[in-house]
Amino acid sequence: MGKSKGKRSKTRKKLRKKVRDRGKLSAQRVIQDFQPGSKVGISIDPSVASGQPHPKFHGKTGRVKERQGRSYVVEIRDGNDIKKVISRPEHLKLVEA
Repeated sequence: MGKSKGKRSKTRKKLRKKVRDRGKLSAQRVIQDFQPGSKVGISIDPSVASGQPHPKFHGKTGRVKERQGRSYVVEIRDGNDIKKVISRPEHLKLVEA
């Protein structure tokens, strides 16, 4: 088995901002609050390295289970498995309350 090239490998287009979205992160994205049970989408912000979920979860949706420190635990269905993804609020977007 070959060596891994890191968890950000093969993400050249996936972890890229659009030209109009470049620049500083808005404070609203950092301080947004999610209630347990709310539906969120994972949208990785490449300008914030801390609290990023694995890039394979980019674009997936799930339900917030709980808060863990500054992050949230999100349950996502991956095939027939239910996986727990830990992510900071900068990388989450509310889909429905």
